[in-house]
This record gives sequence, C-alpha cells and structure tokens, in this order.
Amino acid sequence: MMRLLVLVGMIVAVAPPAPVQAADRHTGYYYPPPAKVEQYRARTRTVPNVNRKRRIGFVTAMVNHDLSRAYAPEYAVFAKGTGAEKLIIVSMRPNQLNTIYRVRALLATLTSVARTLPALRELGMEEHLTFFDLLKILGFKQITVSDGESFTHQVELR
Repeated sequence: MMRLLVLVGMIVAVAPPAPVQAADRHTGYYYPPPAKVEQYRARTRTVPNVNRKRRIGFVTAMVNHDLSRAYAPEYAVFAKGTGAEKLIIVSMRPNQLNTIYRVRALLATLTSVARTLPALRELGMEEHLTFFDLLKILGFKQITVSDGESFTHQVELR
C-alpha cells in the first residue's frame, strides 16, 4: 500500500498541471476565447413552450437554406449546450469574420433576413426587432461568431 501511495505521489509531482476549465466549454474547441463578451438586452421574451427541439429545428432550417445555394456555405452554424441554447457561427473561409466589423455586418444581414420571417411579422415588430431578438424569442442565451482561427465575438442575450 505504501508503494502505491509513493508511486501516485511521484506521478502527481511530475505530471503537468491540468488545464484550467474555461467558463464556456466550447472555447478552445470550436473557437478561440472571445476578446470581449457583449451583453444584449432583448426587446422580447422567450415564447412559452419553446425548447431544444425548436432551437435545433431553427438552426437546421438555417443550414439547409445555406446548403441549397449553388456555392459552398461561407460559415458553419450550429447549436450547442444542454438545451441547444448557444448559437455558434464559424467562418469556413480564411480572412472572413475576423474583425468586429465583419461580424456586425453578418449579424445585420441576419437581422434583415429575420425580419422577413413569419415569426416577427406576426408580432408586427419586424421593423424594430433584430436577429438577437429572434434568438431570444427562440430561447437562445448566447451567440458566438468566429473566424475559426484567432477572432471571436460573443453576445449574451438577456
């Protein structure tokens, strides 16, 4: 028994320290750490009965739309988290989504698209709500956009 304790002690002494667990377990796997995390106070609330299945359905519809085009998608879109409450967008091409300005331009474009969706038109708020508001309606809590190399922008939806 004493030999076992000495052996374990030696292994612990020479083993490299365990990496610190990031607050967001997807950081370092799908994207580098964000330089800044923005807070967005949505102008809407999450609708009742929205769930993981609906969020995944929304993301699947976005992906299918992109895959139906005549050219390869410019970015990957997927949902992560226990309840699929984190929307992640990662560029599939070099030198894209690598500045805050390009990320904001993409999000503005997604706002334009969101305003054509029946969900926002039925509310009569399509002129005032953004892509972030649509995500809040669907129960998303976070959106992360990255170039997949060195730049990440993250927004927490409140």
